[in-house]
Amino acid sequence: MSEKVNLNEKKKANFVRSLHEKVRNNIEQRTTQYVQQSNKGRWKVVFEPREWVWLHLRKEQFPSLLESKLSPRVDGPFQVLELINDNAYRLDLLGEYNVSAIFNVVDLSPFLAGNEFDLRTDPSQEEGNDVGQGQGVASTIVDPVKVPTGTLTRVKSK
Repeated sequence: MSEKVNLNEKKKANFVRSLHEKVRNNIEQRTTQYVQQSNKGRWKVVFEPREWVWLHLRKEQFPSLLESKLSPRVDGPFQVLELINDNAYRLDLLGEYNVSAIFNVVDLSPFLAGNEFDLRTDPSQEEGNDVGQGQGVASTIVDPVKVPTGTLTRVKSK
């Protein structure tokens, strides 16, 4: 009789192991499906070291800079010093910030030099001056790290 009990225990142990393996495979499969579904509309943005980026300010990180709801939500541009991984970057912050220099990719957006909004060439503006429409963009850029003036929102920084 002890042999029957011993065989039943081995069968139960093998059954539990196979059940655990099936459950583990099912969890991994569902997790990959969830990741694919949640990342379906996202763009993969990877910044290289020495690139310039805008930093989106959050109230939790910069409470002193966001005292007013009309204050700019974007600051910079800052240079990327180090790529920690695809989601985290070390920025070259100025001395006025008393926070860690490591930021998530969600808080960063690319800085496009020479992408200023020019009202003279905007077709929706009446009586605009269209001088320079035929000229190339490369000839008009003087300083590639020129920061546009005025307040910046998340939409304007893109």
